Amino acid sequence: MKADLSNIKNIIFDMGRVLLNLDFDASIKAFQKLGSKGEVLDHKNAYADPVFYNFEVGEITPAEFRAGIRRLLNNEELTDKQIDDAWYAMLLDIPGYRVKKVQELKKNYNIYLFSNTNQIHIDRLLIEFKAAHGIDFPDLFKAVYYSHEIHDRKPEISSFEKVIVLSGVKPEETLFVDDLEKNVLAAQKAGLKTLWLKQNMEMAELF
Repeated sequence: MKADLSNIKNIIFDMGRVLLNLDFDASIKAFQKLGSKGEVLDHKNAYADPVFYNFEVGEITPAEFRAGIRRLLNNEELTDKQIDDAWYAMLLDIPGYRVKKVQELKKNYNIYLFSNTNQIHIDRLLIEFKAAHGIDFPDLFKAVYYSHEIHDRKPEISSFEKVIVLSGVKPEETLFVDDLEKNVLAAQKAGLKTLWLKQNMEMAELF
């Protein structure tokens, strides 16, 4: 199955599990090793505490996020690096074949990125991507929109409306690609055309 690109001029990619391989459990396990007790950071209730949401929409600083993690884990002795390493553990790699596919698409389409993310993740990702691929990650796109910078996140319809305004795209000429159905449904309500990247589907094979 190939993506329907008829009348499409712009493509907005999600990052996690579309471009970037993720393992949410890796951070859960890393936090548990640092002192998590009870159900605060177990598999059922992972990331339910408001500190995670607030960090993702840029309402708190990295320092405030780390303080929140120390509170959650009941461990005031944790260093910034221990917290950052555990939090970053979920981010794996962006394979070269996906990078090449985005570069190919960029020749014929305006390519954008819209990701629910946070400053700690992005700061390190940019460094590791440059080391792995020899190019700057934002250079793959016409523009990048991170939730912590636009102070809004998927699946809020307002977040898509904000990206549409900031990018200047026409929704009917724009394809949004995401791995979560709730994000795809919200994007449709904002007028975007969509592609739901279901489990076991590979972005690079659909274009």
